[in-house]
Amino acid sequence: MTITAETIETTDADRRRWEADARTRATRLETLLGDPYDPANPHGLRALFAADARHIPPADTEDLLAGTGLGAEFVPVEHGGRLTRADLLARVLRPVFRRDVALGFGSGIISLFASGAVWAAGTPEQRRRVADLLLGGGRATILHHELAHSNAILRHEFTARTIPGGYRLDGRKDVIINAARADAQVVYARTDPARGPHSHSVLLLDRGRHEGTAVRHLPRVPTSGMRGALFSGLEFAGHTVPDDARVGETGDGVPLALRTFQVNRSLICGVVTAAADTVLHSAVRAATTGRSTIARRWHKPLTGVFADLLACDSMATVVLRALSLLPARAHVFAAAVKYVVPDLLRENLEELSTVLGARGYEHHNPEYGALDKLVRDLPVAGLGHAGTASCQAVIVPQLRGLAERSWFAEEEPPPELFRRGAELPALDYRALGIAGGGDFMAASLVGSAARLAASRGLGGQIAALAELAEGFVTELRALREECRRLPAYGTTALADPAVCVLSDRYSLIVAAAAVLGVWEGQDGLDPFLADPAWAVLALSRLGERLGMPVPDLPDGCPAQVLDELVRRYRTGRSCDLDAIALAR
Repeated sequence: MTITAETIETTDADRRRWEADARTRATRLETLLGDPYDPANPHGLRALFAADARHIPPADTEDLLAGTGLGAEFVPVEHGGRLTRADLLARVLRPVFRRDVALGFGSGIISLFASGAVWAAGTPEQRRRVADLLLGGGRATILHHELAHSNAILRHEFTARTIPGGYRLDGRKDVIINAARADAQVVYARTDPARGPHSHSVLLLDRGRHEGTAVRHLPRVPTSGMRGALFSGLEFAGHTVPDDARVGETGDGVPLALRTFQVNRSLICGVVTAAADTVLHSAVRAATTGRSTIARRWHKPLTGVFADLLACDSMATVVLRALSLLPARAHVFAAAVKYVVPDLLRENLEELSTVLGARGYEHHNPEYGALDKLVRDLPVAGLGHAGTASCQAVIVPQLRGLAERSWFAEEEPPPELFRRGAELPALDYRALGIAGGGDFMAASLVGSAARLAASRGLGGQIAALAELAEGFVTELRALREECRRLPAYGTTALADPAVCVLSDRYSLIVAAAAVLGVWEGQDGLDPFLADPAWAVLALSRLGERLGMPVPDLPDGCPAQVLDELVRRYRTGRSCDLDAIALAR
Protein backbone atom coordinates (compact mmCIF):
# COMPACT_ATOMS: atom_id res chain seq x y z
CA MET A 1 0.00 0.00 0.00
CA THR A 2 1.26 3.47 -0.81
CA ILE A 3 1.59 5.47 2.40
CA THR A 4 0.62 9.14 2.16
CA ALA A 5 -0.31 11.89 4.55
CA GLU A 6 -3.93 11.05 3.93
CA THR A 7 -3.67 7.42 5.03
CA ILE A 8 -1.99 7.84 8.44
CA GLU A 9 -3.32 10.07 11.20
CA THR A 10 -1.97 10.40 14.74
CA THR A 11 -4.18 10.11 17.81
CA ASP A 12 -3.82 11.14 21.46
CA ALA A 13 -2.84 7.56 22.25
CA ASP A 14 -0.07 7.75 19.64
CA ARG A 15 1.31 10.94 21.20
CA ARG A 16 1.37 9.32 24.63
CA ARG A 17 3.50 6.50 23.20
CA TRP A 18 6.00 8.58 21.27
CA GLU A 19 8.46 9.32 24.06
CA ALA A 20 8.58 5.76 25.37
CA ASP A 21 9.02 4.43 21.83
CA ALA A 22 11.90 6.83 21.17
CA ARG A 23 13.64 5.77 24.37
CA THR A 24 13.25 2.13 23.36
CA ARG A 25 14.79 2.78 19.95
CA ALA A 26 17.66 4.75 21.49
CA THR A 27 18.35 1.92 23.94
CA ARG A 28 18.29 -0.60 21.11
CA LEU A 29 20.83 1.41 19.10
CA GLU A 30 23.06 1.79 22.15
CA THR A 31 22.94 -1.98 22.69
CA LEU A 32 23.52 -2.87 19.04
CA LEU A 33 26.52 -0.54 18.77
CA GLY A 34 27.97 -2.17 21.87
CA ASP A 35 30.73 -1.21 24.25
CA PRO A 36 32.62 1.61 22.50
CA TYR A 37 35.83 0.79 24.40
CA ASP A 38 35.91 -2.93 23.58
CA PRO A 39 38.79 -3.38 21.10
CA ALA A 40 37.06 -6.43 19.63
CA ASN A 41 33.81 -4.54 18.92
CA PRO A 42 33.57 -3.89 15.15
CA HIS A 43 31.42 -0.83 15.93
CA GLY A 44 33.57 0.46 18.80
CA LEU A 45 35.77 3.52 18.89
CA ARG A 46 38.89 1.63 17.83
CA ALA A 47 37.21 0.54 14.60
CA LEU A 48 35.66 3.97 14.01
CA PHE A 49 38.97 5.75 14.60
CA ALA A 50 40.67 3.34 12.19
CA ALA A 51 38.12 4.12 9.47
CA ASP A 52 38.59 7.82 10.12
CA ALA A 53 42.37 7.47 9.76
CA ARG A 54 41.86 5.74 6.40
CA HIS A 55 39.36 8.40 5.26
CA ILE A 56 36.66 5.80 4.65
CA PRO A 57 33.19 5.26 6.12
CA PRO A 58 32.87 2.45 8.69
CA ALA A 59 30.97 0.17 6.32
CA ASP A 60 30.03 -2.50 8.86
CA THR A 61 28.54 0.06 11.24
CA GLU A 62 26.70 1.85 8.45
CA ASP A 63 25.21 -1.50 7.41
CA LEU A 64 24.20 -2.15 11.01
CA LEU A 65 22.40 1.19 11.21
CA ALA A 66 20.72 0.67 7.86
CA GLY A 67 19.50 -2.70 9.10
CA THR A 68 17.66 -0.97 11.95
CA GLY A 69 15.70 1.08 9.41
CA LEU A 70 17.42 4.29 10.47
CA GLY A 71 16.07 6.11 7.42
CA ALA A 72 12.57 5.87 8.87
CA GLU A 73 13.66 8.21 11.67
CA PHE A 74 13.81 11.04 9.12
CA VAL A 75 10.35 10.45 7.62
CA PRO A 76 7.37 12.09 9.36
CA VAL A 77 5.01 9.63 10.99
CA GLU A 78 2.19 10.83 8.74
CA HIS A 79 4.17 9.48 5.78
CA GLY A 80 4.89 6.11 7.33
CA GLY A 81 8.10 6.94 9.18
CA ARG A 82 9.08 7.36 12.83
CA LEU A 83 9.71 11.12 12.94
CA THR A 84 7.30 12.48 15.53
CA ARG A 85 9.13 15.26 17.37
CA ALA A 86 12.59 16.74 16.88
CA ASP A 87 13.56 16.33 20.54
CA LEU A 88 12.78 12.62 20.35
CA LEU A 89 14.77 12.27 17.12
CA ALA A 90 17.80 13.77 18.89
CA ARG A 91 17.40 11.22 21.66
CA VAL A 92 17.37 8.35 19.14
CA LEU A 93 20.44 9.63 17.28
CA ARG A 94 22.63 10.30 20.29
CA PRO A 95 24.03 6.75 20.53
CA VAL A 96 25.38 7.20 16.99
CA PHE A 97 26.84 10.68 17.54
CA ARG A 98 28.23 9.64 20.92
CA ARG A 99 30.61 7.43 18.97
CA ASP A 100 31.30 9.38 15.78
CA VAL A 101 29.92 12.66 14.39
CA ALA A 102 30.89 11.64 10.84
CA LEU A 103 28.96 8.38 11.22
CA GLY A 104 25.89 10.34 12.28
CA PHE A 105 26.10 12.58 9.22
CA GLY A 106 27.01 9.95 6.66
CA SER A 107 24.54 7.33 7.82
CA GLY A 108 21.48 9.50 7.89
CA ILE A 109 21.06 12.96 9.37
CA ILE A 110 22.08 14.62 6.12
CA SER A 111 19.02 12.95 4.58
CA LEU A 112 16.82 14.86 7.02
CA PHE A 113 18.58 18.13 6.20
CA ALA A 114 17.87 17.46 2.53
CA SER A 115 14.29 16.28 2.89
CA GLY A 116 13.19 19.08 5.24
CA ALA A 117 12.25 21.32 2.31
CA VAL A 118 10.10 18.52 0.89
CA TRP A 119 8.30 18.00 4.19
CA ALA A 120 7.76 21.77 4.36
CA ALA A 121 6.58 22.56 0.84
CA GLY A 122 6.67 19.48 -1.36
CA THR A 123 3.73 18.19 -3.35
CA PRO A 124 2.06 14.99 -2.17
CA GLU A 125 3.88 13.13 -4.92
CA GLN A 126 7.26 14.58 -3.92
CA ARG A 127 6.67 13.71 -0.27
CA ARG A 128 5.64 10.20 -1.22
CA ARG A 129 8.74 9.66 -3.37
CA VAL A 130 11.14 10.91 -0.70
CA ALA A 131 9.36 8.93 2.02
CA ASP A 132 9.57 5.75 -0.07
CA LEU A 133 13.24 6.41 -0.76
CA LEU A 134 14.25 6.85 2.88
CA LEU A 135 12.00 4.08 4.17
CA GLY A 136 13.64 1.78 1.63
CA GLY A 137 17.15 2.54 2.90
CA GLY A 138 18.06 5.18 0.33
CA ARG A 139 19.92 8.43 0.95
CA ALA A 140 19.31 12.06 0.10
CA THR A 141 21.78 14.92 0.20
CA ILE A 142 21.54 18.70 0.22
CA LEU A 143 23.29 21.10 -2.15
CA HIS A 144 23.32 24.37 -0.22
CA HIS A 145 23.24 27.86 -1.62
CA GLU A 146 26.31 29.95 -0.91
CA LEU A 147 26.46 31.86 2.37
CA ALA A 148 28.72 34.65 3.56
CA HIS A 149 31.68 33.52 5.69
CA SER A 150 31.07 30.04 4.31
CA ASN A 151 33.13 26.92 4.77
CA ALA A 152 33.82 24.55 1.88
CA ILE A 153 30.42 22.85 2.20
CA LEU A 154 28.59 26.17 1.82
CA ARG A 155 30.91 27.67 -0.80
CA HIS A 156 29.77 28.03 -4.42
CA GLU A 157 26.26 27.47 -5.68
CA PHE A 158 24.15 26.46 -8.66
CA THR A 159 22.04 28.54 -11.02
CA ALA A 160 18.76 27.43 -12.57
CA ARG A 161 17.58 29.36 -15.63
CA THR A 162 13.95 29.02 -16.64
CA ILE A 163 13.39 27.24 -19.95
CA PRO A 164 10.19 25.87 -21.50
CA GLY A 165 9.00 23.00 -19.30
CA GLY A 166 11.56 23.42 -16.55
CA TYR A 167 15.03 24.70 -15.75
CA ARG A 168 18.58 24.61 -17.08
CA LEU A 169 20.87 23.83 -14.14
CA ASP A 170 24.50 24.94 -14.13
CA GLY A 171 27.25 25.20 -11.56
CA ARG A 172 29.69 23.25 -9.48
CA LYS A 173 30.24 22.36 -5.83
CA ASP A 174 33.33 20.45 -4.80
CA VAL A 175 32.36 19.46 -1.26
CA ILE A 176 29.01 17.69 -0.76
CA ILE A 177 28.30 15.00 1.81
CA ASN A 178 27.25 11.71 0.18
CA ALA A 179 27.22 13.25 -3.31
CA ALA A 180 28.45 9.99 -4.83
CA ARG A 181 25.95 7.72 -3.11
CA ALA A 182 22.79 9.77 -2.58
CA ASP A 183 19.72 8.64 -4.48
CA ALA A 184 18.16 12.11 -4.35
CA GLN A 185 19.60 15.61 -4.31
CA VAL A 186 17.85 18.68 -2.97
CA VAL A 187 19.39 21.70 -4.70
CA TYR A 188 19.08 25.29 -3.53
CA ALA A 189 19.69 26.98 -6.89
CA ARG A 190 19.79 30.67 -7.76
CA THR A 191 16.88 31.51 -10.07
CA ASP A 192 17.17 35.30 -9.84
CA PRO A 193 20.52 37.08 -10.23
CA ALA A 194 19.38 39.92 -7.97
CA ARG A 195 20.05 39.76 -4.24
CA GLY A 196 16.96 39.38 -2.13
CA PRO A 197 14.66 37.02 -0.25
CA HIS A 198 13.39 35.35 -3.42
CA SER A 199 16.68 34.81 -5.23
CA HIS A 200 16.72 30.99 -4.97
CA SER A 201 14.45 28.05 -5.62
CA VAL A 202 14.57 24.43 -4.46
CA LEU A 203 14.80 21.53 -6.90
CA LEU A 204 14.35 17.85 -6.03
CA LEU A 205 16.50 15.69 -8.29
CA ASP A 206 16.02 11.94 -8.48
CA ARG A 207 19.29 10.34 -9.47
CA GLY A 208 17.53 7.65 -11.46
CA ARG A 209 15.33 10.11 -13.35
CA HIS A 210 17.57 13.15 -13.70
CA GLU A 211 21.13 11.87 -14.25
CA GLY A 212 22.67 12.34 -17.68
CA THR A 213 25.71 13.51 -19.58
CA ALA A 214 25.19 17.04 -18.26
CA VAL A 215 25.89 15.79 -14.74
CA ARG A 216 29.47 15.11 -13.69
CA HIS A 217 30.52 13.53 -10.42
CA LEU A 218 33.73 15.11 -9.15
CA PRO A 219 36.52 13.33 -7.27
CA ARG A 220 36.41 12.77 -3.56
CA VAL A 221 37.73 15.64 -1.44
CA PRO A 222 39.86 14.96 1.66
CA THR A 223 38.85 16.91 4.74
CA SER A 224 40.57 17.57 8.03
CA GLY A 225 37.50 16.58 10.03
CA MET A 226 34.67 14.06 9.63
CA ARG A 227 37.08 12.04 7.51
CA GLY A 228 34.83 9.00 7.68
CA ALA A 229 32.08 10.82 5.78
CA LEU A 230 32.21 10.76 1.98
CA PHE A 231 32.71 14.25 0.55
CA SER A 232 32.85 14.74 -3.20
CA GLY A 233 31.48 17.17 -5.76
CA LEU A 234 28.90 17.61 -8.49
CA GLU A 235 28.94 19.70 -11.62
CA PHE A 236 25.89 20.52 -13.74
CA ALA A 237 26.50 21.86 -17.25
CA GLY A 238 23.22 22.70 -18.95
CA HIS A 239 21.38 19.96 -17.10
CA THR A 240 17.66 20.01 -17.92
CA VAL A 241 15.33 19.66 -14.95
CA PRO A 242 11.55 19.31 -15.36
CA ASP A 243 9.27 21.87 -13.80
CA ASP A 244 7.74 19.27 -11.47
CA ALA A 245 11.13 18.97 -9.72
CA ARG A 246 10.63 22.37 -8.11
CA VAL A 247 9.73 22.23 -4.42
CA GLY A 248 7.32 25.01 -3.51
CA GLU A 249 7.13 28.10 -5.68
CA THR A 250 9.84 29.83 -7.67
CA GLY A 251 11.81 32.01 -5.26
CA ASP A 252 10.92 29.99 -2.16
CA GLY A 253 14.50 28.82 -1.59
CA VAL A 254 15.59 31.33 1.06
CA PRO A 255 12.33 31.16 3.07
CA LEU A 256 12.50 27.35 2.96
CA ALA A 257 16.11 27.42 4.09
CA LEU A 258 15.22 29.69 7.01
CA ARG A 259 12.33 27.42 7.95
CA THR A 260 14.17 24.11 7.74
CA PHE A 261 17.55 25.29 9.02
CA GLN A 262 16.05 25.98 12.45
CA VAL A 263 15.36 22.24 12.73
CA ASN A 264 18.81 21.37 11.42
CA ARG A 265 20.65 23.84 13.67
CA SER A 266 18.81 22.77 16.79
CA LEU A 267 19.12 19.08 16.05
CA ILE A 268 22.88 19.29 15.50
CA CYS A 269 23.27 21.00 18.87
CA GLY A 270 21.17 18.27 20.46
CA VAL A 271 23.25 15.40 19.12
CA VAL A 272 26.77 16.81 19.13
CA THR A 273 26.60 17.27 22.89
CA ALA A 274 26.62 13.46 23.01
CA ALA A 275 30.01 13.46 21.29
CA ALA A 276 31.33 15.93 23.87
CA ASP A 277 29.95 13.62 26.56
CA THR A 278 32.34 10.92 25.29
CA VAL A 279 35.27 13.29 25.72
CA LEU A 280 34.13 14.19 29.24
CA HIS A 281 34.05 10.49 30.14
CA SER A 282 37.60 10.22 28.79
CA ALA A 283 38.71 13.09 30.99
CA VAL A 284 37.14 11.56 34.10
CA ARG A 285 38.89 8.30 33.25
CA ALA A 286 42.22 10.13 32.98
CA ALA A 287 41.63 11.92 36.30
CA THR A 288 40.61 8.78 38.22
CA THR A 289 42.73 5.99 36.79
CA GLY A 290 45.29 4.91 39.40
CA ARG A 291 44.01 7.44 41.94
CA SER A 292 41.67 7.12 44.91
CA THR A 293 40.53 10.74 44.52
CA ILE A 294 40.55 13.33 41.76
CA ALA A 295 43.31 15.92 42.12
CA ARG A 296 41.90 19.29 43.17
CA ARG A 297 43.29 21.05 40.09
CA TRP A 298 40.92 19.00 37.91
CA HIS A 299 37.76 19.78 39.92
CA LYS A 300 36.96 23.08 38.19
CA PRO A 301 37.35 21.95 34.56
CA LEU A 302 35.48 18.67 35.12
CA THR A 303 32.55 20.14 37.04
CA GLY A 304 32.43 23.18 34.79
CA VAL A 305 32.24 21.14 31.61
CA PHE A 306 29.61 18.84 33.13
CA ALA A 307 27.48 21.88 34.03
CA ASP A 308 27.99 23.33 30.55
CA LEU A 309 26.88 20.09 28.89
CA LEU A 310 23.73 20.10 30.99
CA ALA A 311 23.18 23.72 29.93
CA CYS A 312 23.74 22.81 26.27
CA ASP A 313 21.30 19.93 26.57
CA SER A 314 18.77 22.23 28.25
CA MET A 315 19.01 24.73 25.40
CA ALA A 316 18.83 22.11 22.66
CA THR A 317 16.02 20.12 24.28
CA VAL A 318 13.88 23.21 24.89
CA VAL A 319 14.24 24.55 21.36
CA LEU A 320 13.60 21.13 19.82
CA ARG A 321 10.42 20.85 21.89
CA ALA A 322 9.46 24.40 20.92
CA LEU A 323 9.54 23.39 17.25
CA SER A 324 6.53 21.19 18.03
CA LEU A 325 4.79 23.27 20.70
CA LEU A 326 5.46 26.82 19.41
CA PRO A 327 6.50 26.29 15.78
CA ALA A 328 5.72 29.81 14.55
CA ARG A 329 7.80 31.40 17.32
CA ALA A 330 10.95 29.29 17.66
CA HIS A 331 13.19 30.66 14.90
CA VAL A 332 15.13 33.29 16.89
CA PHE A 333 15.67 30.92 19.82
CA ALA A 334 16.87 28.22 17.40
CA ALA A 335 19.50 30.62 16.03
CA ALA A 336 20.53 31.62 19.57
CA VAL A 337 21.01 27.98 20.58
CA LYS A 338 23.15 27.31 17.51
CA TYR A 339 25.09 30.47 18.36
CA VAL A 340 25.87 29.50 21.97
CA VAL A 341 26.26 25.72 22.00
CA PRO A 342 29.22 25.45 19.57
CA ASP A 343 31.13 28.13 21.50
CA LEU A 344 30.53 26.33 24.79
CA LEU A 345 31.61 23.00 23.29
CA ARG A 346 34.82 24.49 21.87
CA GLU A 347 35.66 26.01 25.24
CA ASN A 348 34.79 22.73 26.94
CA LEU A 349 37.16 20.77 24.71
CA GLU A 350 39.96 23.20 25.54
CA GLU A 351 39.30 22.72 29.27
CA LEU A 352 39.20 18.95 28.93
CA SER A 353 42.46 18.98 27.00
CA THR A 354 44.17 20.28 30.16
CA VAL A 355 42.91 17.22 32.04
CA LEU A 356 43.74 14.73 29.31
CA GLY A 357 47.14 16.20 28.47
CA ALA A 358 49.08 14.26 25.84
CA ARG A 359 46.64 11.36 26.05
CA GLY A 360 44.02 13.49 24.31
CA TYR A 361 46.07 13.24 21.12
CA GLU A 362 46.45 9.47 21.10
CA HIS A 363 44.49 9.30 17.86
CA HIS A 364 43.86 5.57 17.83
CA ASN A 365 43.27 5.05 21.52
CA PRO A 366 39.55 4.44 22.13
CA GLU A 367 39.83 5.52 25.76
CA TYR A 368 41.26 8.97 25.05
CA GLY A 369 41.26 9.69 21.30
CA ALA A 370 37.77 11.20 21.12
CA LEU A 371 39.09 14.67 22.00
CA ASP A 372 41.33 15.05 18.99
CA LYS A 373 38.67 13.72 16.64
CA LEU A 374 35.91 15.98 17.90
CA VAL A 375 38.15 19.06 17.70
CA ARG A 376 38.59 18.26 14.01
CA ASP A 377 34.97 17.28 13.38
CA LEU A 378 33.10 20.25 14.88
CA PRO A 379 33.97 22.90 12.23
CA VAL A 380 33.16 20.50 9.37
CA ALA A 381 29.82 19.71 11.01
CA GLY A 382 28.79 23.36 10.62
CA LEU A 383 29.74 24.35 14.15
CA GLY A 384 32.41 26.82 13.11
CA HIS A 385 32.50 30.47 12.03
CA ALA A 386 30.11 30.01 9.09
CA GLY A 387 27.40 28.75 11.43
CA THR A 388 27.95 31.65 13.83
CA ALA A 389 27.64 34.25 11.06
CA SER A 390 24.41 32.75 9.73
CA CYS A 391 22.90 32.79 13.22
CA GLN A 392 23.85 36.45 13.70
CA ALA A 393 22.05 37.18 10.43
CA VAL A 394 18.86 35.76 11.98
CA ILE A 395 19.19 37.30 15.44
CA VAL A 396 20.43 40.86 14.82
CA PRO A 397 17.53 42.06 12.60
CA GLN A 398 15.04 40.88 15.25
CA LEU A 399 16.57 42.57 18.30
CA ARG A 400 15.02 46.01 17.95
CA GLY A 401 11.53 44.62 17.47
CA LEU A 402 11.91 42.26 20.42
CA ALA A 403 13.14 45.10 22.63
CA GLU A 404 10.27 47.37 21.63
CA ARG A 405 7.39 44.90 21.70
CA SER A 406 8.24 41.61 23.46
CA TRP A 407 10.68 41.84 26.38
CA PHE A 408 8.93 42.35 29.72
CA ALA A 409 5.57 42.39 27.90
CA GLU A 410 5.02 38.88 26.60
CA GLU A 411 3.39 35.97 28.46
CA GLU A 412 5.40 32.92 29.46
CA PRO A 413 5.33 29.78 27.30
CA PRO A 414 3.31 26.74 28.39
CA PRO A 415 5.05 24.80 31.20
CA GLU A 416 4.96 21.67 29.00
CA LEU A 417 7.86 23.20 27.09
CA PHE A 418 10.17 22.29 29.97
CA ARG A 419 8.55 19.14 31.34
CA ARG A 420 9.89 15.74 30.49
CA GLY A 421 7.08 13.39 29.51
CA ALA A 422 4.69 16.13 28.43
CA GLU A 423 2.60 15.22 25.40
CA LEU A 424 3.48 17.61 22.59
CA PRO A 425 2.22 17.86 18.99
CA ALA A 426 4.15 16.32 16.13
CA LEU A 427 6.79 18.37 14.36
CA ASP A 428 5.16 20.00 11.32
CA TYR A 429 7.62 21.66 8.97
CA ARG A 430 4.77 23.51 7.30
CA ALA A 431 3.96 25.36 10.53
CA LEU A 432 7.49 26.67 11.21
CA GLY A 433 7.70 30.46 11.20
CA ILE A 434 10.58 32.64 10.01
CA ALA A 435 9.70 36.13 11.26
CA GLY A 436 7.98 37.79 14.20
CA GLY A 437 6.53 35.60 16.91
CA GLY A 438 7.91 37.41 19.95
CA ASP A 439 10.32 35.96 22.51
CA PHE A 440 8.88 33.34 24.82
CA MET A 441 12.28 32.53 26.32
CA ALA A 442 12.81 36.07 27.60
CA ALA A 443 9.34 35.87 29.12
CA SER A 444 10.25 32.57 30.75
CA LEU A 445 13.39 34.10 32.26
CA VAL A 446 11.42 36.97 33.81
CA GLY A 447 8.86 34.52 35.19
CA SER A 448 11.50 32.21 36.67
CA ALA A 449 13.24 35.13 38.37
CA ALA A 450 9.95 36.37 39.83
CA ARG A 451 9.14 32.95 41.28
CA LEU A 452 12.61 32.63 42.79
CA ALA A 453 12.70 36.15 44.25
CA ALA A 454 11.25 35.06 47.59
CA SER A 455 14.14 32.58 48.00
CA ARG A 456 16.89 35.19 48.01
CA GLY A 457 16.85 35.45 51.78
CA LEU A 458 16.97 31.71 52.43
CA GLY A 459 20.70 31.32 51.88
CA GLY A 460 22.52 28.43 50.23
CA GLN A 461 22.08 27.23 46.70
CA ILE A 462 18.50 28.34 46.20
CA ALA A 463 19.42 31.91 47.19
CA ALA A 464 22.35 31.86 44.74
CA LEU A 465 20.02 30.60 42.02
CA ALA A 466 17.57 33.42 42.73
CA GLU A 467 20.36 36.00 42.64
CA LEU A 468 21.66 34.66 39.34
CA ALA A 469 18.18 34.66 37.81
CA GLU A 470 17.69 38.30 38.80
CA GLY A 471 21.13 39.12 37.41
CA PHE A 472 20.14 37.81 33.98
CA VAL A 473 16.89 39.80 34.12
CA THR A 474 18.96 42.91 34.83
CA GLU A 475 21.10 42.11 31.80
CA LEU A 476 17.95 41.70 29.68
CA ARG A 477 16.72 45.10 30.87
CA ALA A 478 20.02 46.73 29.90
CA LEU A 479 20.01 44.94 26.56
CA ARG A 480 16.51 46.24 25.87
CA GLU A 481 17.68 49.83 26.18
CA GLU A 482 20.60 49.28 23.81
CA CYS A 483 18.56 47.37 21.22
CA ARG A 484 15.89 50.08 21.11
CA ARG A 485 18.56 52.35 19.64
CA LEU A 486 19.40 49.97 16.79
CA PRO A 487 18.56 50.94 13.19
CA ALA A 488 15.32 49.62 11.70
CA TYR A 489 15.09 46.07 10.37
CA GLY A 490 17.94 45.08 8.10
CA THR A 491 21.20 43.17 8.05
CA THR A 492 23.54 46.11 7.36
CA ALA A 493 24.19 46.31 11.11
CA LEU A 494 25.98 42.97 10.89
CA ALA A 495 29.07 44.84 9.73
CA ASP A 496 29.25 46.58 13.12
CA PRO A 497 31.10 44.46 15.70
CA ALA A 498 29.30 46.29 18.53
CA VAL A 499 25.96 45.13 17.16
CA CYS A 500 27.17 41.56 16.85
CA VAL A 501 28.14 41.70 20.53
CA LEU A 502 24.46 42.33 21.27
CA SER A 503 23.61 39.01 19.67
CA ASP A 504 26.25 37.38 21.91
CA ARG A 505 24.63 38.86 25.00
CA TYR A 506 21.11 38.00 23.90
CA SER A 507 22.01 34.37 23.20
CA LEU A 508 23.60 33.90 26.62
CA ILE A 509 20.55 35.42 28.31
CA VAL A 510 18.11 33.03 26.63
CA ALA A 511 20.52 30.18 27.35
CA ALA A 512 20.11 31.04 31.03
CA ALA A 513 16.34 31.03 30.55
CA ALA A 514 16.51 27.46 29.24
CA VAL A 515 18.53 26.29 32.24
CA LEU A 516 16.09 27.88 34.67
CA GLY A 517 13.09 26.50 32.79
CA VAL A 518 14.47 22.96 32.78
CA TRP A 519 15.35 23.16 36.48
CA GLU A 520 11.85 24.41 37.33
CA GLY A 521 10.29 21.73 35.17
CA GLN A 522 11.84 18.82 37.09
CA ASP A 523 9.37 16.29 38.50
CA GLY A 524 11.68 15.04 41.24
CA LEU A 525 12.39 11.65 39.64
CA ASP A 526 16.06 12.66 39.26
CA PRO A 527 17.17 14.13 42.62
CA PHE A 528 20.34 15.62 41.14
CA LEU A 529 18.50 17.59 38.45
CA ALA A 530 15.84 18.66 40.94
CA ASP A 531 18.53 20.10 43.21
CA PRO A 532 19.78 23.63 42.32
CA ALA A 533 23.52 22.82 42.34
CA TRP A 534 23.96 22.07 38.64
CA ALA A 535 21.83 25.06 37.61
CA VAL A 536 23.76 27.39 39.91
CA LEU A 537 27.07 26.27 38.42
CA ALA A 538 25.77 26.41 34.84
CA LEU A 539 24.31 29.90 35.29
CA SER A 540 27.46 31.13 37.03
CA ARG A 541 29.53 30.10 34.03
CA LEU A 542 27.07 31.71 31.59
CA GLY A 543 27.09 34.87 33.70
CA GLU A 544 30.88 35.01 33.72
CA ARG A 545 30.88 34.75 29.93
CA LEU A 546 28.39 37.60 29.83
CA GLY A 547 30.56 39.68 32.15
CA MET A 548 27.85 40.18 34.77
CA PRO A 549 28.45 40.02 38.52
CA VAL A 550 27.94 36.49 39.84
CA PRO A 551 27.74 35.38 43.47
CA ASP A 552 30.32 33.07 44.98
CA LEU A 553 29.39 29.43 44.58
CA PRO A 554 27.69 28.15 47.75
CA ASP A 555 29.55 25.68 49.93
CA GLY A 556 29.22 22.17 48.63
CA CYS A 557 27.90 23.14 45.18
CA PRO A 558 30.95 22.12 43.09
CA ALA A 559 31.48 19.00 45.22
CA GLN A 560 27.90 17.92 44.64
CA VAL A 561 28.27 18.31 40.87
CA LEU A 562 31.61 16.47 40.91
CA ASP A 563 30.15 13.59 42.92
CA GLU A 564 27.36 13.19 40.38
CA LEU A 565 29.83 13.26 37.48
CA VAL A 566 31.99 10.55 39.04
CA ARG A 567 28.90 8.50 39.86
CA ARG A 568 27.73 8.67 36.25
CA TYR A 569 31.17 7.71 34.99
CA ARG A 570 31.47 4.72 37.31
CA THR A 571 27.94 3.48 36.66
CA GLY A 572 28.13 4.04 32.90
CA ARG A 573 25.59 6.85 32.57
CA SER A 574 25.50 9.67 30.04
CA CYS A 575 26.31 13.21 31.20
CA ASP A 576 23.16 14.81 29.79
CA LEU A 577 19.67 15.41 31.14
CA ASP A 578 18.61 11.82 30.40
CA ALA A 579 21.52 10.08 32.19
CA ILE A 580 20.89 6.95 30.11
CA ALA A 581 22.71 3.67 30.67
CA LEU A 582 25.60 3.33 28.21
CA ALA A 583 26.69 0.08 26.61
CA ARG A 584 29.53 -1.51 28.56
